[in-house]
Amino acid sequence: MSVSESSLLNKGVRDRYMKLPQGDRVQVTYVWIDGTGEGLRCKTRTLDSEPKCLEDIPEWNFDGSSTYQAEGSNSDMYLIPVCMFRDPFILDPNKLVLCEVLKYNRKPAETNLRMKCKQAMDLAADSHPWFGMEQEYTLLDINKHPYGWPQNGFPGPQGPYYCGVGADKVYGRDVVESHYKACMYAGVKIAGSNAEVMPSQWEFQVGPSEGMDMGDHLWMARFLLHRVCEDFGVVATLDPKPITGDWFGAGCHTNFSTEAMRNKGGLQHIEEAIKRLSKRHAFHIKAYDPKGGADNSRRLTGFHETSSIHDFSAGVANRGASIRIPWQVGQDGCGYFEDRRPSANCDPYAVTEAIIRTCVLNETGDQDAA
Repeated sequence: MSVSESSLLNKGVRDRYMKLPQGDRVQVTYVWIDGTGEGLRCKTRTLDSEPKCLEDIPEWNFDGSSTYQAEGSNSDMYLIPVCMFRDPFILDPNKLVLCEVLKYNRKPAETNLRMKCKQAMDLAADSHPWFGMEQEYTLLDINKHPYGWPQNGFPGPQGPYYCGVGADKVYGRDVVESHYKACMYAGVKIAGSNAEVMPSQWEFQVGPSEGMDMGDHLWMARFLLHRVCEDFGVVATLDPKPITGDWFGAGCHTNFSTEAMRNKGGLQHIEEAIKRLSKRHAFHIKAYDPKGGADNSRRLTGFHETSSIHDFSAGVANRGASIRIPWQVGQDGCGYFEDRRPSANCDPYAVTEAIIRTCVLNETGDQDAA
């Protein structure tokens, strides 16, 4: 099993330096989404005092020609702080800050989907939309082979791995537990984790989060995952179908409710929202992975607890449907529904915006109104 060279460095030596006092000054690490719409980048600067709010953190810039976001002849891009977290790697008072990316003309970069999402969330604020997203991912060794799998061949068939316990059933729990603690320290709204159906595949959940918090917290949770994996020398992939054949893919199931859905009689509002979703299936498929549906076409086959990418379906407790109404929600007559179509590598800003525009703002057709 191969891990990265950096993970083999003597961490005891590093710890000596990490214990040195830093005075009043702090390190702030700026995190942003690059031009792929999936990758994350970061860089760090020193501030003279601990920032107490976003206004204490200045805008910054970077070379967009090195992140697939600009040409070399006009490459300056702006980093606009939007959400601040504690830094679990170098500890308090140091910070992580999630940033939007603006181009030289102060317009959002092509992969900055946050601005448009915020417009929709602001219009829907009175409905108090809650989201919870279930992020599936797969651990790989540094050679991109599934972590813990035999180097020649495959592990046993799926069955004993989901929520499993034991060295022959789960791989990489150290990574999972470290990531969980890192999220809690940072202030990310992580809600849980579990081993998934395919060996070396895991899931964590973020939420419930209202409005913009969903996208902000999921992106930071992803950054923390990649950064924790870096320390262990392994790779986390969000590819929605990392292993072809009779293996489960990886999604980012999205749970959604409004205040009306959560209150008595809310099932009626849930059913109305699902009816709206049924008329806009193609629009949502396009929004649910960064390649406009091409990635999800490898996963949404109608097998392995997925619906077909070509058809819309809904049902109570049905994990093979596009939309699942949990059994308890059907019994209680209120609650939330689960959209099982988003891919693991989706942009949560795009997913939550699409749901808001269809279910709350009542937009129709293949284009949004913004």
